[in-house]
Amino acid sequence: MKIKEIIVVEGRDDTTALKRAVDADTIETNGSAINQETLDKIKLAQKTRGVIVLTDPDYPGQKIRHTIEKHIPDCKHAFIPKELAIHKHGKGVGVEHASIEAIREALKDAHLMQESITEEITKEDLIDAGLIGGAGSKERREQLGKLLKIGYTNGKQLYKRLLMFHITKEEFAQAIKEMRQEGKDV
Repeated sequence: MKIKEIIVVEGRDDTTALKRAVDADTIETNGSAINQETLDKIKLAQKTRGVIVLTDPDYPGQKIRHTIEKHIPDCKHAFIPKELAIHKHGKGVGVEHASIEAIREALKDAHLMQESITEEITKEDLIDAGLIGGAGSKERREQLGKLLKIGYTNGKQLYKRLLMFHITKEEFAQAIKEMRQEGKDV
């Protein structure tokens, strides 16, 4: 599987895992404090080949995504669910621990994050679906993030992420329906 875009990862171990799964070039951020030189490389990569951001499903990974999105807003984002990125002995979470299949699936489902002009899903829809402000809402958001392939977010960020990924009301409703069918009491 050859990837045209350059993939932004956190470190050398992520690059190694990625190259086992796909034929791709990477840029390593070497942690969540991205310097200007790395941002300039990512900017050039976006102009010439396009970029997919694939960071660990944790807080530092989210921080890296946010920094890149702020400086280079047209990058695609790929997400590996947290449970597919946990070390086999439970010591750490990251892209380097994900299987070849999980990495390929995440890259196949990469999204472009953009601010949406039209609001299809309202905050009231999120409350009605039990995704914010109630018992079990965290677990529902985790499940929704997997189904829509947009990653996990906290309650405040879920609404923004749905808008940025242009998730339609129909896609949202279908995901809620699937959650109900899987026995989640949404």
